[in-house]
Amino acid sequence: MTEATGCEAKTIHRLLELNGGSSEATGNAVFERNEQNPLEADVIIIDEMSMVDINLMHALLKAINIGTRLILVGDVNQLPSVGPGNVLKDIIRSENFPVVCLTKIFRQATQSDIVVNAHKINRGERVILDNHSKDFLFLRRDDVNVIISVIITLIQKKLPSYVNAREMDIQVLTPMRKGQLGVERLNVILQQYLNPPAKNKREKEFAGGLFREGDKVMQIKNNYQLEWELRSSHGIAVERGAGIFNGDMGVIRTINEFSELVTVEFDEGRFVEYSYKQLEELELAYAITIHKSQGSEYPAVILPLLTGPQLLMNRNLLYTAVTRAKKCVCLVGSTDTFYEMVENQREQKRYSGLCDRIQEIEQEQ
Repeated sequence: MTEATGCEAKTIHRLLELNGGSSEATGNAVFERNEQNPLEADVIIIDEMSMVDINLMHALLKAINIGTRLILVGDVNQLPSVGPGNVLKDIIRSENFPVVCLTKIFRQATQSDIVVNAHKINRGERVILDNHSKDFLFLRRDDVNVIISVIITLIQKKLPSYVNAREMDIQVLTPMRKGQLGVERLNVILQQYLNPPAKNKREKEFAGGLFREGDKVMQIKNNYQLEWELRSSHGIAVERGAGIFNGDMGVIRTINEFSELVTVEFDEGRFVEYSYKQLEELELAYAITIHKSQGSEYPAVILPLLTGPQLLMNRNLLYTAVTRAKKCVCLVGSTDTFYEMVENQREQKRYSGLCDRIQEIEQEQ
């Protein structure tokens, strides 16, 4: 989610200058940019628009001057935002704004079976799972423990050199939190193999789980007050800010048992110190749900598919997972489950009045 003024790009929260507070009445973020202090830009481009909920969109529109061009870029076939609303889909459904839909796969993209098969999944067409592809692989396995063993082998031995990435950059995505192939169980197992205990690694037990230096972790709630800092090569803070958000991923660098602080390095080199009490905002992220992955991209994605509830195991969940991979997606499990997900268009509906309200305003003018 970015702004474009010249060559500048930043998240919407940073664009709107999050002040580290939240409204007591609504619990929503409070921004320095608003009607009294609008953004100075000729054009603002918002990418990954499907992630933007109604509250963030409201804050953005309040801060935009009349005459500024606003361009929204997103994919309505992905999962809706974590927060309330279905903003992008409602705006398009209102038919009151010019919309351009990109449907043609250009020459360069046709060389990627990730792109080609993602379009097939989105259209409900049959995908050929013959493993002749270089970047879309399906490994047929029907035993949970065998699937987990394959995942570990892929991360440790196969994919890093294949996609030229570190083990930590390869992401396991799974539809569910619970179950034998859910996030909670997979993370415990993957932690043991990908970041095993060592004498030089300090640990902290918390809420029945364990954090270890070197662990891959994720922030699981928006925290507008949590302070971060960018550090020089000598460890000196060169920039400070506030706000770590649901889905931000990082690595535990240090656990200080004396000060009871855990230091996490997030993307863009932002360092955050968590007190032991704040660890409830973190969880292991060797495996994450597909919902949590939306808006992110990874060099390689591993997707275990075996069984799951029909309402969850649907087409747009599969489409979202596949499109998170830049260089390679590797599915491990049942081909029957894969094809059932392609056929299954059931999804939870969100009831929003935004589309109707836009149309009402248009009719009033």
